[in-house]
Amino acid sequence: MTIKDIARESGYAVGTVSRVLNNNPRVSEDARRKILAGVAQHGYQPNANAKHLKQQVPEGLALIVKGTQNALFADLLDKLQPCLEARGYTPTVYYNNGSTDELACAQTIFAERRPCGLFFIGAHPQCFTPALASLGIPCLLLTNNAAGLGICHSLAHALGGRFHLPHGRLNALILPHVIHFNVDDRAAAAVMIEQLYAKGHRVIGIIGDRPETSRPSPQRLDGCLDALQRLGVPFDFDRQYRLADFSMQGGYAAAEHLLAHCPGLTAIFAMSDLMA
Repeated sequence: MTIKDIARESGYAVGTVSRVLNNNPRVSEDARRKILAGVAQHGYQPNANAKHLKQQVPEGLALIVKGTQNALFADLLDKLQPCLEARGYTPTVYYNNGSTDELACAQTIFAERRPCGLFFIGAHPQCFTPALASLGIPCLLLTNNAAGLGICHSLAHALGGRFHLPHGRLNALILPHVIHFNVDDRAAAAVMIEQLYAKGHRVIGIIGDRPETSRPSPQRLDGCLDALQRLGVPFDFDRQYRLADFSMQGGYAAAEHLLAHCPGLTAIFAMSDLMA
């Protein structure tokens, strides 16, 4: 009995069975119950040594996810893993908390598992340095804005050193083939304030994270303040702005504080769906 047999009998993908066996929280209770029932029925025991070897095959991909509470990331993983498996890759998900250095995490995973590629979901761009290119494998960064990271320049230096080619010429060759999509957090936040204003709201509370731990927060705050000033709406920062972690609990506590300390409040803009 193998993990593929358990997957076939339970009707779920191998990746889903793997998440259940590894106590990953991103699995529905119904799926967990059915898979564990099959495991118990057949007395299946995962082989730790085989698992370790499997994660070191050339087709292994490491998916490094920031945090464990982001529903958007869970949806991405649910769709991403079957696509990777259908193309012959073996994805392994690694979760880290908000304070973990993604580069250090990637270096550890690479040293232990030797994946053929790394997929960072929700990582903070400031954690990335030219050392990332030194791993010598493809890395995909899904974040709000990857501009200014200098990844192409770093790759050009690495390839130039290996093949004795001018890094300037390599940088020019690499750049057109790098695709990145950036989110304009400032403009998007301004649109949200304009929508609330159009609905008749004039006393608006804002919930955001600390700028030093979240790159989008200061940009979104600037967008909010730009829109409020343009619309002529007064904003008392001390009363109408509240810091919170990117979590449901943090957003709830911040909303309670705003409602208690800001009379006349009619709307709240939370800078993250997790806070809302």
